[in-house]
Amino acid sequence: MKRELLHRLKTWKLSSHRKPMLVMGARQVGKTTLLRNFGKECYRNMVELNFDDHPKLKRLFKRDLDPKRIVRDICLELNTEIIPGETLLFFDEIQDCPDALNSLKYFRENANEYHVCGAGSLLGVKLSHTKGFPVGQVHFEKLFPLSFFEFLDALNETRLKDYLLSLTFNDIINESIHEKCLEYLKYYFLIGGMPEAINIYQETEQFDEVRKVHKDILRAYDLDFLKHAPTHLVIKITECFHSIGSQLSKENKKFIYSIIREGARARTYEEALQWLVEANLLNKTYQISTPKLPLIAYENSQYFKAYFCDTGLLSTLVELPINAVIDGNDLFQEFHGALTENFVAQEFVQHYERLHYWTSENRAEVDFVLQQEEFVYPLEVKSGMSNHKKSLMLYRDKYQPELSLRASPQNLDKQKDFINLPLYLIGDIGRLLSGYKK
Repeated sequence: MKRELLHRLKTWKLSSHRKPMLVMGARQVGKTTLLRNFGKECYRNMVELNFDDHPKLKRLFKRDLDPKRIVRDICLELNTEIIPGETLLFFDEIQDCPDALNSLKYFRENANEYHVCGAGSLLGVKLSHTKGFPVGQVHFEKLFPLSFFEFLDALNETRLKDYLLSLTFNDIINESIHEKCLEYLKYYFLIGGMPEAINIYQETEQFDEVRKVHKDILRAYDLDFLKHAPTHLVIKITECFHSIGSQLSKENKKFIYSIIREGARARTYEEALQWLVEANLLNKTYQISTPKLPLIAYENSQYFKAYFCDTGLLSTLVELPINAVIDGNDLFQEFHGALTENFVAQEFVQHYERLHYWTSENRAEVDFVLQQEEFVYPLEVKSGMSNHKKSLMLYRDKYQPELSLRASPQNLDKQKDFINLPLYLIGDIGRLLSGYKK
């Protein structure tokens, strides 16, 4: 599968200021496969150490953290060669070997001629609890589930993907192409961006088989909580994780701790929730009441929404009937909005460091507020064909933004300072906004 992150990895390889690299991301998003493909495509050879599969390899780092001694001993242990600039040295599940993590500092300082990278599913959790980790000595990348455009690529719709990525706000999309994209979007809502789920759909074209893969992944997450989370947090993490469907099914999707358990308070569950965020299983979007630059300075961190890392996994987690998505169902309409918002958040988190939404004294709410260069843009998400946009109108009247946006199943439509963007284009909004001319 083609992954957009591969382009940044190639840039990293050629950089004169290259640092050892850590690739983070949720379990089973494809980190190992991506780095193996990178090594195969861009290097003479790759040397891989997996500290989960082969824990004995940790001994190579016990004596000291001298990178040249480590490289020598790896070559002897694995009967291989590591050539500066020509070999990719890959430490997989690096969070299981703290000494290997700490060695990255010394590779940077004393042996930067070696191209070293690491990956791990729970790196975010590990690093947040590792004292003295030399953050400034390491380059970080994050891999997410496949985006909708990567999904099209994986389903051999590269021509369609390239066409969508060439559009501007002024273009007209043929209605038949628009309908085709919406049909693929329904598939994406059910399949999501986990590589194994997409692979099984390609092989079988059966959504029931996709659901089996999703359930295996969700069970693996539950086992991760038992294996890797602090004992006092395991139950709370599990409760938080399985409450996300209920959190998003509300009309007001603000995260409410009492939904996890009646009477629960933030102080009881906020550490567990943060663990899930650091494990890249949840994406938070923060409330602002004043859309000024920089948005982060106007966050109210007490109020936020929590979206699931993958929309396909979410549809399985809440046991959403497959036909309700494919054929439509009146009983599904409310959660359809939640699924649509989750999709938009999943696309945005790949391009924006932090996500925000706007509220005004409980009278109005705009689903997303985007900071793009020196501009702030409000964006309302609609899962249906309704043109009703009361909250967005209140925002526009109050702040008079240069441009307002709605993401919906409707076709691309530009009207002066308002644009309706088809949901399937939302992952390209950064480029579209950069090229926007009023």
